[in-house]
Amino acid sequence: MKIWKMRRNCALTPGQLLKFYIALVVLSLTVATGFLLAGVKIILIFTAIELTAVTVGFLIYCRHALDFEAVEISGTQLLVRKFIAYKETVMEFNTRWVRLSQPEGNRKVFFVEQTGQKVELGQFLRPEQIKSLIAELRAYLG
Repeated sequence: MKIWKMRRNCALTPGQLLKFYIALVVLSLTVATGFLLAGVKIILIFTAIELTAVTVGFLIYCRHALDFEAVEISGTQLLVRKFIAYKETVMEFNTRWVRLSQPEGNRKVFFVEQTGQKVELGQFLRPEQIKSLIAELRAYLG
């Protein structure tokens, strides 16, 4: 059995991001409280806008932080697993009949195809990594 796993290049895990977010909220609310005690009541509006924007941005980041693509070959079975935005897709191919297509033009992805089934792979890889992955996969295909 051979497995290739491709992940998004994320600097922070969702857990680390949560800790950072909590620290950011505490700091923002501390500063807002200081201005509020000094009599600047409009700070509440700006703090609410700031925290809403940061929350939305972090939620979008977290939604895609764990995204991955995996290719697993076991005997004559080629399994493609994609986990994008908390939605998992699994497709099964036969290694004897599957075709791999090279990226076309400026496209960054390649396709794994078999009669009626087609899946896009390589969105987390650099172009030179795609070429080496295709070469490695072709060694296992019949």
